[in-house]
Order: sequence, then C-alpha cells, then structure tokens
Amino acid sequence: MKFDVAIVGSGLAGLSVALNLADTRRVVILAKRSMMDGASDRAQGGIAAVLDSADSVENHVHDTLTAGGGLCDEGATRYIVEHGREAIDWLIAQDVPFTKDDAAELGFHLTREGGHSHRRIIHAADATGHAVLQTLSERVRRHPNITILEDYQAIDVIVSGNRNQRCRGLYALDLASGRIVTIDAPHTVLATGGAGKVYLYTTNPDTSTGDGIAMAWRAGCRVANMEFIQFHPTCLFHPHAKSFLISEAVRGEGGLLKLPDGTRFMPAHDERAELAPRDIVARAIDFEIKKHGIDCVYLDISHQPAAFIEEHFPTILARCREFGIDITTGPIPVVPAAHYTCGGVITDLAGRTDLAGLYAVGEASYTGLHGANRLASNSLLECLVIGRAAAGAIEHEGFDATGRTPLPDWDESRVSDSDEEVVVAHNWDELRRLMWNYVGIVRTDKRLERAQHRLTLLRDEIHEYYANFRVSRDLLELRNLVDVASLIVESARSRHESRGLHYSRDWPNPLPKALPSVLTPERVRNRYVRTPQTVGGKR
Repeated sequence: MKFDVAIVGSGLAGLSVALNLADTRRVVILAKRSMMDGASDRAQGGIAAVLDSADSVENHVHDTLTAGGGLCDEGATRYIVEHGREAIDWLIAQDVPFTKDDAAELGFHLTREGGHSHRRIIHAADATGHAVLQTLSERVRRHPNITILEDYQAIDVIVSGNRNQRCRGLYALDLASGRIVTIDAPHTVLATGGAGKVYLYTTNPDTSTGDGIAMAWRAGCRVANMEFIQFHPTCLFHPHAKSFLISEAVRGEGGLLKLPDGTRFMPAHDERAELAPRDIVARAIDFEIKKHGIDCVYLDISHQPAAFIEEHFPTILARCREFGIDITTGPIPVVPAAHYTCGGVITDLAGRTDLAGLYAVGEASYTGLHGANRLASNSLLECLVIGRAAAGAIEHEGFDATGRTPLPDWDESRVSDSDEEVVVAHNWDELRRLMWNYVGIVRTDKRLERAQHRLTLLRDEIHEYYANFRVSRDLLELRNLVDVASLIVESARSRHESRGLHYSRDWPNPLPKALPSVLTPERVRNRYVRTPQTVGGKR
C-alpha cells in the first residue's frame, strides 16, 4: 500500500491533518476499531478558545500557565491560544452543530470550567466530541483522496537509513484477516491518543493504549513529562458503568461536591472550591475517600432547574437514568479515574518528532502546552491547531518519491501461533493493577521502586512472548502499555518534587526551578536517561 501520508488514529487530531491535506494528497487513515471509537468521541465539555470581547489571549494564556504548574512552554501555549479563534471558525465552517446562544457575541453558548477565569468553552450540549467527530468523519468518508482502514492495528514504524534516518511508513495488522500489511508513506502521523488503559480505572476507551508513544519511543524519539497523568475527578461510580465521565462543565454550571452526609468539602481544600483545577479536585476527592473510608463522593447539580439540566447535560442525564440515578432530583456518585496523558512524544509546533518523516499530534504528543496539568478543554484545541500546522509542514516538505527503495515485508518465518493466550490476559491485568496501586494519584518512592521492579520483569516476559508468537491486538496493546508504563514510572522516579499532577509524599514541595522530564532512548545500555533539555515550541 502506497500513500503520500499515513495517519494512525481517527480522532480529532488525525482527521484535522487528513482534511487539511486531502485536496492535493493521497491520505490513508488507520483506525484500530471503528472511526468513532476513540477518546475524541467521548469528549463532553467542549473546546477552549477566546471568543468573547470580555476575554483575551492573555487571560487564556495566564490560566493555562497557572494550571500547568510552571512547566508549560509559554511560546507553545501562546501559539496555540492565538490560533484558537481560527480553529473554531474552521469547525463552524464544517457545520459542527455547536449550542447556540443568540445573546452571545458569536452566537454560540460559552460555558466555564475549572481553572478558567472566563466563559470560553464552546460546546455542543454535553457531547461536543461526538458532534465534532461525527461531522468531520462524514467529510472524511466522502473525500475521494482519503482511504479509511478500520480494524487495522499499527505495529511499528519503518525506519530507513543509517546516518540520516527517516520514517518510511509502518507495519499494521489487519484485524479481520490476521494479515500484516506494509504501508509505504514518506510522511507518517501518529494521532493515536493517550495511554489511560495503563490504569485499572480510566475514563478512556479501550483503544487508549499508548500506541503512538510506544512506537515513537522504539523508533528513537524522545518523550517528555510522562509522569503527569491527569485523573479526572468525577467518573461515574456504578458497578455497571464503564468509563463514563461526568463533565467538568457540571461543576462549571454550579455542581457541588459532597460527602455522603451532604457536607461540602472542596472549600476546605482550595479557595476556588469546585472550580479548582482537576489535579487539586482529584486529590481532594482521593483524600476524603481515604479519610472517611467511603467508596465515592457525590456531585450534586439538582439545585438547578430540571429544564436547565436537560438542556445542558442531556447525555449525562440519560446515561445516569440508565443506572437509576436522576440527576435532576439527587446527586451523582463519582470517583477519580485516569483521564489524560499530559506528556508524550516531543514535537515542535508543527508536530515534527526527532525522526524525519514522523509526526505526532494530539494526546500522543508533547508540545509543551499542558505542562504539569492540562487546563480543561485545551486538548481539543491543541488537536486542531497543531493538526493544521502539521499538514502545512508536510505539504511544505514535499513528496519526492524518486529513489525510494521497496520496503521489506513483515517476517513471520520464525514465529508460531500462541499456545497460551492466558499469559497475555494475566499480564494485562497485573500491569493495570500495579500501576493503579503504585503509580496513582498519590505516590511514594517505595511504591515507584516496586512498580519499576515488577515492570522490568513484565517487559522481559512480554517482549519474549512477542518475539516468539504471531501478533494479535491484545499482544500489541500489551506490548505498548508495558513500554509506556515503564516511561511513566521512570519519569516519576526522576522528579524529586511535587508539582501539578505528580504528587509525592516523599517530596511534598516543588523545586525552585521547574524542568520537564525528558527521556532519551539509550540504545547501548537499553535504559532511560533524563536530560534537562528545552522542549515543545522551543525545541
């Protein structure tokens, strides 16, 4: 298969790149499952951008830097925020059905979320991601220059050359047939999302297994700030509810966090109470749950009129009703869950990685925007702005195919069918439990040391299994998860402070100077090295 651009991932970041290139280039999009089965489709709250004269770029930049705990790259932050309005205008031009408000300047309703000083979140009720993705995916499906390969799992990128190495495409597993295909493309874009499934409890879909981060790392690219995993404070707590988050916007519209006896507790943890950034709210909930020995806390929006709740939160209302919870008359049981990977593959502001021909956009990347804690609703904005910039960089570099040698096919001559699939299932479960128990919201040196020791054994076991048996989706995802888990633990062990989403009991105070945790592949010794480099927009 030969294309001009291969995009791994069908979320907002990947579709943004595809639609900005497809008029002149042949593009292929690989989706592990269906086009809509990813994290973008689940995004409820909205997209942050300066869309009102009462707000300003400076306000948005300030809020982002404050939430980021001193680790945001200011140049990257400013670039992305400054391009926010044109990104929203592009979506409006694509006919995304944002919630309207005739009294607003732009004609669309803007909400406010934790950490934001102004109302600047444009949304489509409480299912923004679904509305955006549905609109763009329909355009992608109709475009004659875009090929869609659903149920295709990327395995690894293909690197050619000795001194001047370049990404030439990738290998992928056709999940329907079990056949491994070679995709030849001078430009490959990793838009695979985050790694929430590395934890036992997560708001992420099953596809969020850190594939792009692991693939780029194995190809020799640096990664940064992997210790900063954002735990969403409010995931629905119910034995039959899987990975359903309760939007930040519920607190933005007056929702109150309470103990089982109805007592509010957030004012005792932060002066911003329920509107504090997510890391503070998640730690507060974790503290109260452990202090009182309870299973969950409660988020109460029932004091708002029922009509208001039905208009602004129809998806949450309907989903909760499926489990016998009426949010118009009573509170919602909630717990924290792994939600967003703030670190990722180091890129510049056009998505370029350390490897020529390889790009990363969206949650798989690290531009420097999110720092030590992502500000709510900045992630979809980053997908749009960097996705468009990556398309421009790819177009600028060109597509000279002269002298391209054929790529080698995948070699299965020395592997066989697995006779013990239970090994994969067992290791998958053990990995996610040890990450939840040892590398969760609150960390200690001893927990991290235990996690690293067990992960070393798991990595060796999984990589030996990978070397000897034919690949499957579960095996490929497990291989990626154990690599990403190792990066998270190594980054966390190197940070001798508490900052943003990384809270350590052994190092409770922040250091005077904030530095990103940059991990560089060290091929000779096969270990990780932390180097205090400038990353993101000033790479």
